[in-house]
Amino acid sequence: MNLVEAFTNEQLKKELPVIRIGDTIRVHNKIKEGNRERIQMFEGTVIAKHGGGISETFTVRRMSYGVGVEKTFPIHSPNVEKVDVIRVGKVRRAKLYYLRDRVGKASKVKEQI
Repeated sequence: MNLVEAFTNEQLKKELPVIRIGDTIRVHNKIKEGNRERIQMFEGTVIAKHGGGISETFTVRRMSYGVGVEKTFPIHSPNVEKVDVIRVGKVRRAKLYYLRDRVGKASKVKEQI
């Protein structure tokens, strides 16, 4: 094992959250403002997952005051404090980019029973 792999394995999180496409989740994100730290929550629907290993990311979309907001979070980032799954979605696609064009009730994902 070379130095890059050793460093990468050291940075990986041990307990990974179970995140699937279509889930509604709440991400507890650590924000640093000057010398203070606080936790800011971002709640929305998971529309994509990318990559693997240390560079694995997931994209969360929500509507904020009528404007669609998407954020991409690295799973193994120390700034992602924790991820809560609120609803488990029932989808048949790997990427839900079509939700960008939907408005209102049409942009909702069915809940898995």
